Amino acid sequence: MAAGYLDILRARHAARLLTGTLVGRLPNGTAHIAIVLFTRAEGGSYTLAGALAAAYGLATAVGQPLLGRAVDLYGQPRVQFPAAVLSALGMALFAAAGLGSLPLAYAAVVLAGVATPPLEGGLRALWPSVLKREDRVHRAYALDAVAQEIMFTVGPLLVTLLVSLWSPAAALLVINAIGVLGALSVVLSEPSRTWRSAPREAHWLGALRSPGLLALLGAFFFVGLALGSITVAGVAYADDHGRESVYGWLMAALGLGALIGGLGYGARQWSGEPEKRLRVIVALLALGYLPLTLTPSAPAMTALAALAGVFLAPAIACSFIVVDRHAPRGTVTEAFSWLVTTFGVGAAVGTAAAGPAVELGSTAWSFAVAGAGGVAALAVLLATGRVLTAPARTAQVVAGSENDRNGAVEPGFSTGRKA
Repeated sequence: MAAGYLDILRARHAARLLTGTLVGRLPNGTAHIAIVLFTRAEGGSYTLAGALAAAYGLATAVGQPLLGRAVDLYGQPRVQFPAAVLSALGMALFAAAGLGSLPLAYAAVVLAGVATPPLEGGLRALWPSVLKREDRVHRAYALDAVAQEIMFTVGPLLVTLLVSLWSPAAALLVINAIGVLGALSVVLSEPSRTWRSAPREAHWLGALRSPGLLALLGAFFFVGLALGSITVAGVAYADDHGRESVYGWLMAALGLGALIGGLGYGARQWSGEPEKRLRVIVALLALGYLPLTLTPSAPAMTALAALAGVFLAPAIACSFIVVDRHAPRGTVTEAFSWLVTTFGVGAAVGTAAAGPAVELGSTAWSFAVAGAGGVAALAVLLATGRVLTAPARTAQVVAGSENDRNGAVEPGFSTGRKA
């Protein structure tokens, strides 16, 4: 297992691109907690803190596909780094202005969200040119999904450390300055500078004109909903058991399960159509969420949380392959950005739905939202099986068409993408 991942990281530029992307995405991964902590420190209510965090999240959902399309049209350096700087300036304005003017505070977080650079989609567009071989690209997708789990675990810890050492405002500034440096590291790399998207057919829908991609986005809206509901359900469960530490254990177990699942998935070479494999993985993901409604004792619940997380990273990694197969020619970054957006919107809806579920029913009901989300995701994949088994273009990961302007590819790989 480890040898396969080391093989990827030893490839030229791979470690730099993965690290730079994770560091560059740190502001996005920590923005919600940083906004809440800063708002509370400024004397704002939890309602205001949640509203500002929601405004940032919705703005990010709008900006990602738009910037992803811009990357496909104009290249990575012209879009990614200016966007990172603009996003950081938005957060700096929020930190400087505080809550003295609420319209200005909302405008600042919206600016920061809309301008969040699509580094996640950009990295996945670069993998084929860096790794050359299809099996290595698929393993890199799994490694990417695992690295995200680490980032979403370490990021909030870093924010709380900065808050304790300095202040919430300093945390906002430092995190976003680090993010700009991460984006700069990516765009100065040779793969990012030389990457060019394939020529694209002019169409106002862009990547969304692919029925297969739309089906995938519909499914992952519900996967995001399931994950978002668990974050609220976990708080309710911890309150029921009278210990805040229980919540930390549940979230850590969920992340650990995803880490183990992602490493195991990427260590194996998979055959067959990824669309069929994705349906099986999502079915197992839904099956893992359902036992959470039992809400047993804390140790047993922690074990169930770890089990529930096992198939999350594999589902995400497999979805990357499906996106690559179904994205129309010249829209790869935009397509990946739509997946990020849809997942994020689903998580926001799940967070909003779990709260009333607790108040109207019980903690078990809020975990049932997660189970329902998993089942709904599977239902979408099953209902759209026909369009998902007919990729708009070649099923192979292509090492040269969009990523290598010299067209140098490994033997056995196609040098073009079908429309």
